[in-house]
Amino acid sequence: MKIGIHGKPFDIEVLAFLQQLFEKIKAGGHEVILSKQFAVEVNKFEKELFGPFEVFDHDHKVKELDYVISVGGDGTILESVTYTAPYGVPVMGVNTGRLGFLATIRREDALEVLDELLAQEIRLEERSLIKLNSNIKLFEKAAFCLNDFTILKKDSASMIIVHVYVNDEFLNSYWADGLVVSTPTGSTGYSLSCGGPLVLPQSKNFIITPVSPHNLTARPMVVSDDSKISFKIEGRSKNFLISLDSRYETVDASAVLSIEKSELVATIVQSKSYNYFDTLRKKLNWGLDVRN
Repeated sequence: MKIGIHGKPFDIEVLAFLQQLFEKIKAGGHEVILSKQFAVEVNKFEKELFGPFEVFDHDHKVKELDYVISVGGDGTILESVTYTAPYGVPVMGVNTGRLGFLATIRREDALEVLDELLAQEIRLEERSLIKLNSNIKLFEKAAFCLNDFTILKKDSASMIIVHVYVNDEFLNSYWADGLVVSTPTGSTGYSLSCGGPLVLPQSKNFIITPVSPHNLTARPMVVSDDSKISFKIEGRSKNFLISLDSRYETVDASAVLSIEKSELVATIVQSKSYNYFDTLRKKLNWGLDVRN
């Protein structure tokens, strides 16, 4: 097998774990290939700690991989999916960060789950993606996202107006700091912090959630992911921010933007014992009585 690894800058605590990860993969006769971005971080340490390795990038070697291990937090998984989704490569998320709704495998459990992966005993979950359509070139490497597409005012500009259409039918004009359209996977992200609902990952929906709306009766809206959602933006500022997960571009009011469900999917590796409701309870502290 060829196992890719992608990650963020790491400290000495994670270094020992990475060495164990490399050694276990190689001991099984498998090949380790690092993302070009992560290789830069690994090379900051003594190279002999890891041995020789190849690198992959968006258009180089990634399609040869059997799996990618994402070492970091949810943001690292979102980055990993930009590499893997076009080729259907599953991603295993090891959480060395904080919250971890996507990167659900704890560092202390990761080697055990890796054994499951190498023995082909893991569970694979397919998660839907959002595809962005526009009349200009945007997000050239990956015009799709796993969590959410957002439209936001830029800097400290006054609020903007986002006119939203669902299947070419007018839905609403949102006077707000912005708008989030999330997948069910992304319902635990930015959308949640803006008051959006929690939606189970396998639900076939988009969630439309305004960011700090001027009109407090503007509530989150759940629509079918068969829908095409299009936008027209107004504001005193000439420029606005749009994002796909954590990747940003600046556009002006002339941009013609719409989103729909992508034909691609993100395939996520889960351990045999994984339970989504357990993750929700732990991450959101449900049932935790502060008196205890």
